[in-house]
Amino acid sequence: MRKNLSTRQIEKYSRQIVLKNVGVIGQKKILNSSVLVIGAGGLGCPVIDYLSRAGVGRIGIIDYDKVDASNIHRQSIYTYKDIGKYKVEVLKKKLKDINPDVKTKIFKSKITNKNANKILKQFDIIVDGSDNFKTKFLLNQFALKLKKTFIVGAISRYDGHVFSFDFKRNNEACLKCFYQSEINEEVLNCETDGILGPVAGIVGNMQANEVLKNILNLKNELKDKILIIDLLNLTFRQTKFSKKKNCICGER
Repeated sequence: MRKNLSTRQIEKYSRQIVLKNVGVIGQKKILNSSVLVIGAGGLGCPVIDYLSRAGVGRIGIIDYDKVDASNIHRQSIYTYKDIGKYKVEVLKKKLKDINPDVKTKIFKSKITNKNANKILKQFDIIVDGSDNFKTKFLLNQFALKLKKTFIVGAISRYDGHVFSFDFKRNNEACLKCFYQSEINEEVLNCETDGILGPVAGIVGNMQANEVLKNILNLKNELKDKILIIDLLNLTFRQTKFSKKKNCICGER
């Protein structure tokens, strides 16, 4: 647990510290936090980038893919020099340059039923940057079980969804309450539908913002709501949904 900020840290994070809801106490909370990001792609890149710059003390990254040429237009940390390299290894090196204070733990693997519990329990906040709903539902299940904060993002074409769950509260609705049935994998899938690059950046940055708000104990405006973003028509709206009967979130 960090007790005092160094002179260098006060200078580095000065534009955050000056904020009324942050201050020195809030910056210490950020420095002592730990966040796990699943997926180092279009959503994961801005999440990891901005959380490292904000000073999140420990960041875990799960991804088993290598950088591909088709990634570059929306996955903002990679360059053409990184093509063919494992994403998690590229990020570990680049985060050291962005903020050497941050401890990075990488998992070059796929998240599964077998390893999810062991990995997720090491971190305070779980961020979903995956590109499929099978993974999102798996993360939802284990975040519920472990009573973690769970920040979810989904993108396709010009659209995005953002959820912010705090499963430390037993009455919280979960991702399955909104997507009750096993939905078609082509819903919000940028591989089949395409994606405008900045959409990924905007949604990922909003996820990072939700993470920092949670660390700082700021009000969660997305409790039992989904933020629906349409960047073609430039509309942002929140839709409320309720906890469903017979959902997995009622089994705790």
